Amino acid sequence: MMDLAAFCRAIPKVELHVHLLGAIRLPTLAEMAARQGAGYTPEEVDDLARRDAKPKGVLHILRALEQRILRGPEDLHRIAYEYLEDAAAQGVRHAEIFWNPTGTARDAGIDYRAGADAILAAFDDARHDHGVSALLIPAIDREATPEDAVEMVDWMRAHRRGRIVGLGIDYRENDGPPEAFWKAYRLAKQAGFRLTAHAGEFGCHWRNIETALDLLEVERIDHGYTVLDNPALARRCAERGIVFTVVPTNSYYLRTLPPDRWAADHPIRRMPAAGLLVHPNTDDPPLHRVDPAGCWLSMARDFGFGLEDLRRFMLNGILGAFIPDDEKRGLAATFDAEYARLRAELEPTP
Repeated sequence: MMDLAAFCRAIPKVELHVHLLGAIRLPTLAEMAARQGAGYTPEEVDDLARRDAKPKGVLHILRALEQRILRGPEDLHRIAYEYLEDAAAQGVRHAEIFWNPTGTARDAGIDYRAGADAILAAFDDARHDHGVSALLIPAIDREATPEDAVEMVDWMRAHRRGRIVGLGIDYRENDGPPEAFWKAYRLAKQAGFRLTAHAGEFGCHWRNIETALDLLEVERIDHGYTVLDNPALARRCAERGIVFTVVPTNSYYLRTLPPDRWAADHPIRRMPAAGLLVHPNTDDPPLHRVDPAGCWLSMARDFGFGLEDLRRFMLNGILGAFIPDDEKRGLAATFDAEYARLRAELEPTP
């Protein structure tokens, strides 16, 4: 027999919402920061990833990596490989990873082609060593300019790679409304890339979700919690089968709701009841002290979802993945059969 924690670890999973730099192992972060010598004191290294009683964002860590820590493409390879190694041990069979090429090119001096090829080489190595597949989604830095976003899409078009599958947008939504980046999204769609966007994350108006869907024409939404503030929009998303890649450990709401109420009042709890297709993800796993098993356990333990809910969330992830439909059908059948076997071990049939 297995307990719920072991069950959540063993569930076959996809990860659709994880950031490359945010997936760095903490010992690797410390090692890479310390090697800069005078660039970092030991105290600064410790402070980078410190988690206070009131959680703080991780943007300062990501910017530090871009501006002061990364040295070359080999660092991106290491971070990607180590994340996939760890994820595979947690039941992840397929991951779609966000990468911000604007920051790594501008601040770390790693050009797009070199960075992309290093990351994809890590994907190959992880597939060989650990049996996990991965796709790469370059993401717009919404704190940069719309022109920078267009330039990034030009890089994507000039250096096509089969496993660079789509375009995303991340970082602080408050100062980067989705409509500012319409041109980059239009060019990416014309070039055949799949589309997703962070929207409705920082308590931002549901209008950002609507804009991402109707102007940017995205196929899935990352976070999206404020969609519930507009029931008509939520119904439309449910009818269209939009998958929301939610993050139980990192959202505006989790940082502001009272410690004894965050799980009870968090919008994630109400999204499935509104007909929305949700799929739990880790976002920046080591930086938020979570792994895929802990993410799924939180959905059951903290949010009160049952075993059948977890099964639907698992299948929602396959539905939202940017993989061919024939692969989705095979993966769904495999995952469902494995889930049934694991569930029987957790709950013996009468």
